[in-house]
Amino acid sequence: MVRIAAHANVVMAAYLLRRIVLTIPVILGIVVVTFLIVQLIPGDAVSAMQGQVKMNAQQMQEMREALGLNDPLHVQLGKYLMRLAQGDLGRSLFGSQPVALLIGANFWATIQLTIAGMLIAIVIGVPLGVFAAVKQGSLWDVAATVIAMLGVSIPAFWLGLMMIQLFAVTLGWLPITGDRGVRGLIMPAVALGVAEAAIITRLTRSTLIEILGMDFVRTARAKGLIELAVVWKHALRNALLPLLTMIGMQFGTLFGGAVIIENVFSRQGLGTLATQAVINRDFPVVQGCVMVAAVLYVLVNLLVDVLYAVVDPRIRYT
Repeated sequence: MVRIAAHANVVMAAYLLRRIVLTIPVILGIVVVTFLIVQLIPGDAVSAMQGQVKMNAQQMQEMREALGLNDPLHVQLGKYLMRLAQGDLGRSLFGSQPVALLIGANFWATIQLTIAGMLIAIVIGVPLGVFAAVKQGSLWDVAATVIAMLGVSIPAFWLGLMMIQLFAVTLGWLPITGDRGVRGLIMPAVALGVAEAAIITRLTRSTLIEILGMDFVRTARAKGLIELAVVWKHALRNALLPLLTMIGMQFGTLFGGAVIIENVFSRQGLGTLATQAVINRDFPVVQGCVMVAAVLYVLVNLLVDVLYAVVDPRIRYT
């Protein structure tokens, strides 16, 4: 037994190492593509500075030279990659603050909102999908399907504005904007998580309907297990793989959607930081925000791969 357990640990470690190594070229590709896309933004940082600091043509040219904006594109990319290899995300072109410090000051607020939105999506989506699958063909199933369709159809920013009008302006139950406490997190998280809850509901329903018709479920019922145990312990566990895939993908979607929701609710975070950086053409900050978002998305998918191996050991032995 000890030898079997040791072998399983070795296999798991090898699986994790292989998945981590495969993420390196993905992250590198994201960094390069992000750098090239940012260069397509019309104008440059010096032009944006002109609105705040009056400069003549010669001063603007000197500023571009000092910032390296006149270098060929491949030279700028090489310098950027060299700085990244040293852990340097650069400095903001406005205020000269390190990009890492700016991102660090706003990162947790966005992560907090994303996790809250994801929890709301799971808490609403999974039970509603299970209920719809168990009651397939009934009015409850139709109601759950209609609710899911509405959730997918309603834009997050519109739902956020309606919630502000109802719960903040009309009823006065919740703060309108800017509050980082739990009460200030409720409306943004709900607005962010409703659409994802609808997607999880539909996937849970369709997957569970298929699984409930399988032989092992009929066997569990024939053994005299109560329906609650059959559905939640046996059937739902076998539906976890597609659910984990969807949750991992939706986490990245939620993180990106936080950009809009943070602006709707005037919450400080990576979304508002990136938006302001795009307006100012503050390229180092834009690149840093996008890179952090991309790396986080890759890491979440890596975590999903690990959970695959935990839920289904056959995956790590393949």
